[in-house]
Amino acid sequence: MRIGGPPEGATPGAPPGLCALCGRPLVPGRSVEQHHLVPRSAGGRVTVPLHRVCHRKIHAELTERELAGPYATVDALRAHPAIDAFIRWVANKPPEFVTRTEPRRRV
Repeated sequence: MRIGGPPEGATPGAPPGLCALCGRPLVPGRSVEQHHLVPRSAGGRVTVPLHRVCHRKIHAELTERELAGPYATVDALRAHPAIDAFIRWVANKPPEFVTRTEPRRRV
């Protein structure tokens, strides 16, 4: 099941809407990815459209276990301190913006 983005049967190339994480417009193409709210490895099937850079930030900050548990919703992801700071930082970047995302050092 998909949340956001074009509905099933939509015209190919139709605008996919807004990023579920940062709320900036999505531009069809390589800058858009689908994020499983609960990882597939944990049985997740629901996806939301995100900018590539937003998707990479989520996976750089959170483990699969964290994504399957306390961060299994968009609201919970937005409440994470590092992701909240990222959302404020990326807010004025163009929709196709991509940057290298360094993984969080796990201790």
